[in-house]
Amino acid sequence: MNAVSGAWAWLADGANWAGADGVRQRLAEHLYVSGLALLVACALALPLGLWLGHLGRGGTVAINVSNVGRAVPVFAVLALFMVSPLRNAGYVPTVTALVLFAVPPLLTHAYVGVREVDRAVVEAARGMGMSGGQLFRRVELPLARPQLMTGLRSATVQVIATATIAAMVGQGGLGRIITAGFATYDTAQVVAGALLVALLALLAEAALVGTDRLLGRPERKA
Repeated sequence: MNAVSGAWAWLADGANWAGADGVRQRLAEHLYVSGLALLVACALALPLGLWLGHLGRGGTVAINVSNVGRAVPVFAVLALFMVSPLRNAGYVPTVTALVLFAVPPLLTHAYVGVREVDRAVVEAARGMGMSGGQLFRRVELPLARPQLMTGLRSATVQVIATATIAAMVGQGGLGRIITAGFATYDTAQVVAGALLVALLALLAEAALVGTDRLLGRPERKA
C-alpha cells in the first residue's frame, strides 16, 4: 500500500473523523485560527494600504517595513511568543504570528492597487466635482479590486498553509494530524493531514476567485 492509497484509506475511515482528535474537530480549529488571523490582518493592513494609496505618499516606507516580516520565519516568531507571558494565552501567539505573516501581501496589494488606478480617470472624476471620499469609493476602490483580491487570496493561502505550526506548540488545527502521524510513524496519516491542508487552501482560493468574479460582473439594467 503506497502513501497515497494509505492516506485515502485513512480519510475514508469514519473513526478518524469523530472525537476530540478527529478531522472535524481539527478542521474547525484550523478554520478558527486561520479566519481570526485573516480578519485581524485585513483590519490592520487594508485600511492603511488603501489610505496611503489614496494619499499617494508614505506607502513605500510602509510596504518596506511590512516586508521585513517576510524575512522572519513564522515559527521563530511563534517560538519567541511561547517564551513570553503570552505562552498561556491560548491561540493568541499563533494568531499574532500569522497576522504578522499575512499583513505584507495585504498591505502591498492594497497600496499598489490604488496607486495603479489610471491618473487620467482620477483627474476626470475630480474634474466632475467629486470629493476625496467620493473619488475613493466610486473610482479608486472599484478599480483597485483586482489587486485587493489578489492580495487577499495570497494571504489566505499562506495563512491556511502556515497555521499548521500551531501543532508545534501543542495547539489545535490540522497540523495535529500531521504531527500525530510523525509521532506514530504513520505515513498514511501524515499524507492525509497534508492533503487536508492543501485541499482547504485550494477551496478557500477557489471561493475567493468566485467571489471576485461575482463582484466584477456588470450589473444588468432592468
